[in-house]
Amino acid sequence: MADAGQTGTLDDFTQRYLYLLAGAAVIGLAWWLLSLDFRASQLNDLLEADADLAAYPYQFRVLALDNGVARMSSPRSAQMSALQGLRVMYPELRDLAIDSPRLMEAQERLAQVQSRAAALVKEQEDVDRVEWVLDERWLASHGIYLQ
Repeated sequence: MADAGQTGTLDDFTQRYLYLLAGAAVIGLAWWLLSLDFRASQLNDLLEADADLAAYPYQFRVLALDNGVARMSSPRSAQMSALQGLRVMYPELRDLAIDSPRLMEAQERLAQVQSRAAALVKEQEDVDRVEWVLDERWLASHGIYLQ
């Protein structure tokens, strides 16, 4: 049974503990909000609005914008050839020879679309250059893991 002298309030330790937890939650929320890259999101909206880019099987994305350098995802890099990425995007190309005209056309199209994505982003006043980053997450979602 409850003590008759108890007023229903929390003791000092519990109050301090709750204030500490609330303060930590506010600081965590503020840190999370400050770490969001709203400009990258705006640039991604710009890329998604382009019909040519939206129709392409790989969606180029701006990962971050720092000091005028837009870091953008790409399905190819020095670590992984364009052909491997193309074979993920277009399964029907998997068994074609490297010098196949269809594979060459797909490679040229990838270069055109990637150049278009970079040009759209570089047209923005606050973007000086684009730095390409291999999209390892996209590759992993298609069963390709890099070491």
